[in-house]
Amino acid sequence: MDDTQTSGDEDLFPGCSSVQWNRAEPETSCVSMKSDVSMHQPIMFKSGETRPGLSKEAPNTFRSNLLKKFACLYEGTMTQRNPTLLNEIYTELYITESESGEISSEHEVRQIETLSRRAATEDTAIKCRDIFRALPGQDKAIRTVLTKGVAGIGKTVSVQKFILDWAEGKENQDVQLIFPLPFREINLMKDKTLSLSDLLNFFFPETKEMKISSDEYKVLFIFDGLDECRLSLNFKSKVKLCNISESASADVLLMNLIVGNLLPSALIWITSRPAAADLVPSECVHRVTEVRGFNEPQKEEYFRKRISDQSLADRIISHLKSSRSLFIMCHIPVFCWISAAVLEKMLSRAESGEIPKTLTQMYTHFLILQTNIKHQKDYEKKVTDEDMILKLGKLAFQQLVKGNLIFYDEDLRECGIDVTEASVYSGLCTQIFREELGLYQGKVFCFVHLSLQEHLAALYVHLSFTINRRNVFDQTLQSLVSKIFNRKKYNSLSELHQRALKKALKSKNGHLDLFLRFLLGISVESNQTLLRKLLTQTGSCSYNKEETVQYIKQKIRENRSPEKFINLFHCLNELGDDSLMQEIQDYLKSGEIRETKLSSSQWSALVYVLLTSEQKMDVFDLKQFIGAQHTADEVIQNLLPVVKESRSVRLCGCNLTAQSCESLSSALQSSNSVPRELDLSNNDLKDSGVKLLSDGLKSPNCQLEILRLSGCMVTEEGCGYVFSALSSNPSHLRELDLSYNHPGDSGVKLLSEKLEDSNCSLDKLNVDHVGESRITAGLKKYACFLTLDPNTAHTELSLSEENREVTRVKEKQLYPDHPHRFDVWQVLCRESVCGRCYWETEWSGDVDISVSYKSISRKGDGDECVFGYNDQSWSLICSPDSYSFRHNNIETDLPVKSISRRIGVFVDHRAGTLSFYGVSDTMSLIHTVQTTFTQPLYPGFYVDYESSVKLCR
Repeated sequence: MDDTQTSGDEDLFPGCSSVQWNRAEPETSCVSMKSDVSMHQPIMFKSGETRPGLSKEAPNTFRSNLLKKFACLYEGTMTQRNPTLLNEIYTELYITESESGEISSEHEVRQIETLSRRAATEDTAIKCRDIFRALPGQDKAIRTVLTKGVAGIGKTVSVQKFILDWAEGKENQDVQLIFPLPFREINLMKDKTLSLSDLLNFFFPETKEMKISSDEYKVLFIFDGLDECRLSLNFKSKVKLCNISESASADVLLMNLIVGNLLPSALIWITSRPAAADLVPSECVHRVTEVRGFNEPQKEEYFRKRISDQSLADRIISHLKSSRSLFIMCHIPVFCWISAAVLEKMLSRAESGEIPKTLTQMYTHFLILQTNIKHQKDYEKKVTDEDMILKLGKLAFQQLVKGNLIFYDEDLRECGIDVTEASVYSGLCTQIFREELGLYQGKVFCFVHLSLQEHLAALYVHLSFTINRRNVFDQTLQSLVSKIFNRKKYNSLSELHQRALKKALKSKNGHLDLFLRFLLGISVESNQTLLRKLLTQTGSCSYNKEETVQYIKQKIRENRSPEKFINLFHCLNELGDDSLMQEIQDYLKSGEIRETKLSSSQWSALVYVLLTSEQKMDVFDLKQFIGAQHTADEVIQNLLPVVKESRSVRLCGCNLTAQSCESLSSALQSSNSVPRELDLSNNDLKDSGVKLLSDGLKSPNCQLEILRLSGCMVTEEGCGYVFSALSSNPSHLRELDLSYNHPGDSGVKLLSEKLEDSNCSLDKLNVDHVGESRITAGLKKYACFLTLDPNTAHTELSLSEENREVTRVKEKQLYPDHPHRFDVWQVLCRESVCGRCYWETEWSGDVDISVSYKSISRKGDGDECVFGYNDQSWSLICSPDSYSFRHNNIETDLPVKSISRRIGVFVDHRAGTLSFYGVSDTMSLIHTVQTTFTQPLYPGFYVDYESSVKLCR
């Protein structure tokens, strides 16, 4: 079911004499409902606004009918006959251009959670009125638009606003006629044979005199709710219709209209939930847009418009912000409406009780609120709360399992509900379950929103077990026979929960995820207390919550797919267990995450904590997680869901292998790929790793703009792989860094062609510092030759080995006076470090291995002259039994397992990185500094008595 619902069609088809309308009065509905009649008077248009050949009366009648249909909403008010003007309540929705209409394998709530982590600046926003207009820089004709969005997000309200603005003469006046045709209405004609002309004349009788088939008129067809379509849309059908008077089945008519055989000049707008977005082939769609719902400011704007008491609105907003899961859900307008209805009452001074903090609590309060409203109606005594909730719950559950969100007569009969009974339910509880009249006296039933259906379904499953001891997940013939002979009765609620968990985890699209959260949440004592206010009997049975908690944790260990385990953490949250998450948060706060060996459950918890953080997923820095317990490849593999959601991915200098390139490639190929910058510098990926990575770069889903492969041992072969990727996907990558590699002249020439290619976005190619030496493994590819500067050496420092070794001696050396000479036992190198450089030293005694700006003071022995005691220098202090690091007179002890007499130093001046390594058969990191260098650096040494330092070759 979509976010909104159509109501009485008497207002859309006033001339349909074959249809008997008998609705007594309009029912209230929520903000996202497909709107009912307007109370406005028709507006008239100037004669100049009609096209030649059209009478004035027909367009005026047509527009006024649409205006009557779409001008108002019944925005959850409790008093009937109290419509709200759409233009007064309408809050602009965040709509973006999407890459494709492909389906998602996640529950829609998970999709909302994913979108909430992304900055609004990542995508190009499109105003609803502009969906058929090309963006600046685009040169394409847009005939067919597919707008996707989760249930309740505002697709139908967007359609309503588009039509209203047109009918009022404000927008899109180049369009002469708009034909809104919801799929739930067209479904009722699936067995009919008729022409497009018949269809239009029936729905819009005032257009009979218009020559719709003429290219003289620009028309727009709006097909709302593709996910509700029950027609067999076969786009491979060879039945071709070119004349609007040709008759065929409704599905063939729609197919020919969408592909452009019928009325090729007509505009087409289709809306759909994501799960059904691929029913229309991509070649038939010229633009895909996505309704993201409310962004952060729009959420607050909605509550301030909805709640007249601004201090109460402030309290509601503050409470929702205090619960991350609730505030994320406020991206969905319908959830804002539900929250406003509940919290407006609960946060008023007259009310008391626990304020809802979980989804289950919010929806249970909403159900209670609506049944209390039912009690105010005259016929309340005819239908008990229990009877209504159980029957509606059964319908909700059975149709949820089938994937149906709208129901017809036959669906109700399958659940033992006759049409008359359903009409009573919709009259009693209009905010939860609605009846809508369609064509040919057909009736359509639906829940106001998918989440309400999921909540009622969960309540039905829970009550079926606690009252009747019936496990609805164990109703196969074999299991029923087994229970008869074994006389087995379910006694523990944990058994039901385990069956539900298994069922939900088997779902390919996660359609039972939110249902599962509700089912577990309902079992919590606080929600049971709420339900006792609603139902005279809720049943009872033994329940060990800890059994369910441990079972969920077991499933978290077994399921490494984030689509599965993230919902399991939400389930733990509903049960009030946050032990795994709290443990990981403690590790993160203390910095122990790098040194702690994590189990599979803890890795999953880390992903959950990072993805549900209040901070936007902007930068992922791998070095925050690499330590003695975790290799870089292991971290990438376990945190890949986080990488996928990060705009900037920093992986430089982490000893990555080709295994990680394959994982990163999959992240770049994922739908709605987020990464825009990927830094893989200083990893020995070689051409084989670049080849794997290029598979992701080729994908049309990849929107990477900056790729850094500096110092990755890439040769001409690797350049060829990148060239191929740029040829396949030329529209996004604009900056490529291949410095410190060995591309050769041919590799540079090949990639330079892309700089000149007008079809390729690449505008910056860095191939500095290249050569054969750069394909050496490890940091030695940055090796530099250094010599000591005698003009800086203290007079008690002796230089030897062609000025590559320094020793502290008692005798003063015969150095000439020089203004650069130190008055303390220090010496600088002649050569500066400006790019990336690596050198190794061997030492003995007590020494400081340092880097310094040339501007450091030389005269005297104060802090301004000594390495590490000022902001001009950085020092690793080496002694026989310890290391420490000093900068700006702040010393930090460095715990290490062993002391190495050979120290490697790496500087990446531009990146602001200074690293010290212990060198033996392998290299072990001693300490890394991340800063900003403002001057060239010079290696230097402080040498104590009977100590020495030698620069290695």
